Amino acid sequence: MNEALSIEARNQSGNLFKEGYNCAESVYLAFSDYLTDADKKNVKMLTAFGRGAGGAGCMCGALVGSLSVISMLTGRTDNNNEQRDLCYGYSKEFHDVFVSEYKTTCCRALNKYDFEDKAHRINCLKITGKSGKLLMDFLQEKELINTEK
Repeated sequence: MNEALSIEARNQSGNLFKEGYNCAESVYLAFSDYLTDADKKNVKMLTAFGRGAGGAGCMCGALVGSLSVISMLTGRTDNNNEQRDLCYGYSKEFHDVFVSEYKTTCCRALNKYDFEDKAHRINCLKITGKSGKLLMDFLQEKELINTEK
């Protein structure tokens, strides 16, 4: 496994968050160079998932962004159930990696600070960066990306 790529993914995810992207957008954009079908405009689909679905505090946006990357790499464009099942399998596996690391997928459980609190942003920055690293480790382990970026 190329640890330098994992560190780069962590840093890129975190830096995009610092620039003002939300957690879901940051993870997706950090991996966009690895996604052959990626159009950076696709990030618009992830805006709603910041703050755990727009402030609802539900599923962590960094997890949603990660699953979006997995879907872009393994998802389907037609009703091929085999491709769907492949994507579902990887998505479940990564979900379990995330839960193993954080014990939950719920935004409000991961970050108990008020959304406007500086401590909330700092905690989200850490989660977003770490999620980028976890995702890169996972993608390399499953040989889902070309590490010759």
